[in-house]
Parts: sequence; C-alpha cells; structure tokens
Amino acid sequence: MTKEDIRELFEYDRWANQRVIQSVAKLSPEQFTRNLGGSLPSVRNTLVHIIGGEWIWLQYWKAKSLDTRFVADLQNRRDLLFAPEAYPTIEAAQAKWAEVEKEQIAFVEATNDQSLETLLPFRTTWVKLSQLMQHVANHSTYHRGQISVMMRQLGAEPAATDFHVFLVEGRS
Repeated sequence: MTKEDIRELFEYDRWANQRVIQSVAKLSPEQFTRNLGGSLPSVRNTLVHIIGGEWIWLQYWKAKSLDTRFVADLQNRRDLLFAPEAYPTIEAAQAKWAEVEKEQIAFVEATNDQSLETLLPFRTTWVKLSQLMQHVANHSTYHRGQISVMMRQLGAEPAATDFHVFLVEGRS
C-alpha cells in the first residue's frame, strides 16, 4: 500500500467513526449503556473498544522499543484508559476519540511509502506497518457493524458507513 492508500483508508475510518458517533448520540443514556449481550455488551463498550484499539496500535507503531515488557505495559495502560465505565456518555467517548484521531492523523501524515514497508514484530512473525494499519481500519469496521446491529436492537437507525458511501458522500 502507498501513503495515499493509507491516507484514504484512515480518512474513511474517521468519516465512518464520526457517522457512528452521530447516530449513537441520538440514543438515551440508558440505551447507550444497556447490556444487549455479546462479547461487547453495549454500544458504549463497543465504541470504547474501537477507540482503545485505535489508540493501542498507534502507540505500538510509534514505540521506540517493542520488547515484551513494553507491550505488557501498553496493554495495561489501554485497559485502564479505556475501561468502559470511564465513558458514561457519548460526549465523553467522543472527546477521547477526538484526541486519538488527532494523534492518528499526525502519524499517518508522517508516514511515507518506505516507512509503510517497515516490518514490525507481531506475535510470532513480522508484519509490514501498512498491513497493521489495514488491520486497524478493518477492526474498526467490524465493530461498527456490531454497533449497527445493536442500534437496530434498540429501535434506532444505524449509520451507513460503507466505503462506497464514503466515496460518494464523504469526500465532498
């Protein structure tokens, strides 16, 4: 992938996240936190999981050292920073998301075609930075889909976040 591909992918990711936030903002506080079952039981928990995922990967990519101790500490920091209870309202989640997106935009802009080819350790293998960045966008897409289902369960209208909608509406 080229820098332009990554830039477009993360532009889409931000656009889709914002659309989801706008639709979720119409929920009542009770609906936002209602346990609907599943591995991520509420809209709030799912949103916070997406934000935490985008945050932890960004920290991983920016790290100077990726030793085992750093990764364990990073996971612990994520678990503390992104405990769902710390985000009782959509506004609280949205404020944190804005912080993460600002840092993410700066990181994406600092990449180049060569840096996207950098190999980073991941579990028992090495993976290109560009592939890990694709993973983050894909992870967020997956969980935005879960939020769409939850919105329907709550009798609310989910946001359309398909890439083709972004291409038509999101780039105006």
